Amino acid sequence: MNDGRGQLLDGLRPSAFAIAYRMLGSVTEAEDVVQEALIRVDRALDSGEEIESPGAYAATVTTRLAIDQLRSARVRRETYVGGWLPEPLVREQADDDPARQAETADSLSLAFLVVLESLSPDQRAVLLLRDVFDYSYVEIAGIVGKTEANTRQLAVRARRHVEQRRPRFEASREARDQLAERFFAAARDGNLAGLEALLAGDVVLDGDGGGRVPALARSLHGRDRVARTLVAWARAGARSGPTSTRRADVNGQPGALLLDSDEQLIGVMALDIADGEVQGIKSIVNPEKLRHIGSVADFREFLRRGRDRSDGGAGDGR
Repeated sequence: MNDGRGQLLDGLRPSAFAIAYRMLGSVTEAEDVVQEALIRVDRALDSGEEIESPGAYAATVTTRLAIDQLRSARVRRETYVGGWLPEPLVREQADDDPARQAETADSLSLAFLVVLESLSPDQRAVLLLRDVFDYSYVEIAGIVGKTEANTRQLAVRARRHVEQRRPRFEASREARDQLAERFFAAARDGNLAGLEALLAGDVVLDGDGGGRVPALARSLHGRDRVARTLVAWARAGARSGPTSTRRADVNGQPGALLLDSDEQLIGVMALDIADGEVQGIKSIVNPEKLRHIGSVADFREFLRRGRDRSDGGAGDGR
């Protein structure tokens, strides 16, 4: 591959990943789809096929591959153990571009991606291409293989469904970050009253362990129950040994990485903040969804150490 071709394909990668990740909710699956899409773009260029816009060609191939991937993933999602959450995208350095921050918060949040899960693959593609990536209905029809009229109908149905469940976010980034700082400090300290003061009355806590590590079996609702659960988690973590919380942007929302004493990743948490309160909390501890971020701790061993300490050091030493 010549340098010019390589630069062209590298330039197509970010926009292709943006589509694939929103479609799939998985970093690893999105990267695989993008890699295959760029291989196909490269082959098409080698074959002499007339490609007016490599970017549009890459978007088309990426979307079609993602639709196929979603259809094959349906059975896996239906048999998934416990609640399902997307693989998190973590930025430990916040994006300082306000316009990009607003776009990210609207279309990349874990809460929004969970809403998209209830759409069909075609609906999901049409909604994202139109409302997030600003493709015309004529262009989208060509990508998904539908008539323009059918494409418009898919968009209307998807939009109607999403609007009923679309998450709301704090307009002021400064306000949400200040509230997030207070939340994570209260959670770290096991401060029940402090947490209750920050949570909305109908706050929802979602967890994802994927059946690989202990996690919530279903969503938890209500200020009192959520606050007490967070305090219980903090106490269990303290018994297991020194831990630290490192603030980060998670899918454009305020969040944090939970690390053990060896700086290995235990979990990722993201907050949905609106109206000066925490409306939703997403906790991801499934190790398979964390490996793309960094070194992952043995979560079961981490919990075992806590049980041993609470039992006065009893254990089999393994």
